[in-house]
Amino acid sequence: MVGVIKLENTHDTKRDWEFFREAGRTMLWPHIDAEYQQELEGIAKGVQSKGVKLDVWDIVALNGGIELPQYYVPWLNKRQHAANAPHIVPTGHCSAFIATGSFTKGGKIVIAHNNWASYAEGARWTVIFDIQPEHGHRILMDGAPGVITSQDDFGVNDAGLLITETTITQFVGWDPDAKPEFVRSRKALQYASSIDEYVALIKEGNNGGYANDWLIGDRKTGEIAYLELGLKNTPLWRSKDGYFVSTNFARDPQVLKDETPEFDPRNLSSSPNARRITAEKQMEQAKGQIDVQTAEQFLSDHVDSYTGKVGADERSLCGHVDKVKEGIPVFDWGPYYPGGAVTGKVTDSDLAGKLSLIAHAGHPCGEDFLAAPFLAAHPEYSYLRPILKDMKSGPWTTFVADEKN
Repeated sequence: MVGVIKLENTHDTKRDWEFFREAGRTMLWPHIDAEYQQELEGIAKGVQSKGVKLDVWDIVALNGGIELPQYYVPWLNKRQHAANAPHIVPTGHCSAFIATGSFTKGGKIVIAHNNWASYAEGARWTVIFDIQPEHGHRILMDGAPGVITSQDDFGVNDAGLLITETTITQFVGWDPDAKPEFVRSRKALQYASSIDEYVALIKEGNNGGYANDWLIGDRKTGEIAYLELGLKNTPLWRSKDGYFVSTNFARDPQVLKDETPEFDPRNLSSSPNARRITAEKQMEQAKGQIDVQTAEQFLSDHVDSYTGKVGADERSLCGHVDKVKEGIPVFDWGPYYPGGAVTGKVTDSDLAGKLSLIAHAGHPCGEDFLAAPFLAAHPEYSYLRPILKDMKSGPWTTFVADEKN
């Protein structure tokens, strides 16, 4: 996984890996809680014990593998007036919803999320973490090797919280003197027992990195919330009878004005906006019937709301950008970029009460991605050859805390 992040981030930013290691040491490390510094050091010692030549700064750079290249580097380039700096915008991640009350079967909370990432990352984004920390709540979450938080942020804790998020497209903002997102998101899931506590912890020391729309549910109350976590603006919506969808769009007028100045919410051909239309329609049509099976179908949907056609592309909830001539300009994904939906996860109040979730590796629709024919057809992505491998689609599988292989 370090090799994947190293190749992708150095290629996209034109900065070498030592830059990211040093940024982790000087920019992130001073703002990481001692508890998580120890955990990161433990991961480094663990891989070293297996003969892997990585140190703690590689592990910090891996954990900061989204916020350093996509938030810190653009801020730094502007600050330094860097000549010939590449255009970098945060990559859009994910399609998601959370619903409760009259919209779901039995009124329980249902939450669903598919992670959009490069297929090189997606083929390795296959870990389920069962964490019993010394302090705080037990956590069950998905993720990638070597991280201390989910990174695509789907998880439950033993206090009854269910959480996920999607990235805010074309977000601009960074505070060099604040706390990394990967620390705040881990701390919030570990220590929060309510929506209010989760919101407070995820906002505490906000550095603007990996700016997301957070979907939060509390099975104890049946309440759900939507936090649009910008750097300057952090509006919160709540409901005990309704739903929130999230597909990488900003919805708050001030966030749109101040922090996503390039994003056009009126462009219905844009991936975030087209998926939002599909997601809203799906929720309304399924009112009263939403359950985990509905959620699985939602994540595998191939409707393109802009063309009216059914077919996997950049505007379907289950994205397949490798099939799209136009790519996704708002994510800086070029034509036929090998990326899209790489996982699916769903859970509800009942499952969360057992610290359980249902997850799917690869495209939620069940289609495989095969690296060799793709690279043969698209030699412009030959730089990915060392890391791009097959991403096979697995079955929907139930995971529960304390499960042993």
